[in-house]
Amino acid sequence: METKTAVALLGLGTMGRGMAMNLLKAGFPLTVWNRTRAKAEPLAQAGAALADSPVHAAKNAAIVIAMLADDAASRAAWLGPDGALAAMPSDGIVVECSTLSPGWIAELHDAVKARGLRLVEAPVTGSRPQAEAGQLNFLAGADEEALAAVTPVLRSMSKEILHLGPVGSGAQMKLINNFLCAVQVTSFAEALAWIERSGLKLETALDFLKRGAPGSGIFSIMSERMTRRTYDVNFLLRLMAKDVRYARAAAAQLGVDVSTAVPTEELFRQAQERGLGEKDMSAVVEVVRNP
Repeated sequence: METKTAVALLGLGTMGRGMAMNLLKAGFPLTVWNRTRAKAEPLAQAGAALADSPVHAAKNAAIVIAMLADDAASRAAWLGPDGALAAMPSDGIVVECSTLSPGWIAELHDAVKARGLRLVEAPVTGSRPQAEAGQLNFLAGADEEALAAVTPVLRSMSKEILHLGPVGSGAQMKLINNFLCAVQVTSFAEALAWIERSGLKLETALDFLKRGAPGSGIFSIMSERMTRRTYDVNFLLRLMAKDVRYARAAAAQLGVDVSTAVPTEELFRQAQERGLGEKDMSAVVEVVRNP
């Protein structure tokens, strides 16, 4: 019988929980850590070992995966007083799946190399349903050897593993992806508020737009959630707000002014001020409905 690689997963939020369950289903020995321990308890019942800190999670794992909120959370989990990097075995591989800034990825890469380890940065596209179904897309930045070593683990959680180039490539692609998604979400929110106030037949108008040139996958998802005012979380609003900030900064570093991100960022900021940060990102429509 094949012996599966020992894996640790840091972060059991909206995405991490589904990822962890699929790792367990695939038979990988799994240790999990989450800042709020209560969120980890269901994983223990499913067969995962629970760790009290990132350093404890990583000490016996050949592959350590992080799925965290932002640069600060990633920095703390890898390099903090209880950071995972210090405990990883000499042949270990760091897999960073969070949506992070290219600047922090470069800094983390330096820290990983200083320990003689390897980094695969592999942020994901998809939201809670895709994470639960093992249908995520991994946007990988890594050397080919390191990516090949972690591919069996990533495959258990994914629909596609896209190798975009060296470390740093995944972060750039993920921010481009989320920039485009965020702009579409806010433009549709404005269009929907316009339709609702115009007196048009709502379903007829939306069906026409979905089938026409503006139609897209995110258009269809937002159409259903915004019209039904269903804001249970597939993608946290506050995290999309963070992603837009990171995207603007990353583009600016390359001399690109993503000007359409400015009003998008402002709408998400207003939504957070109204207490919608812990709702799904589709809740941004309420800012436009009730200015």
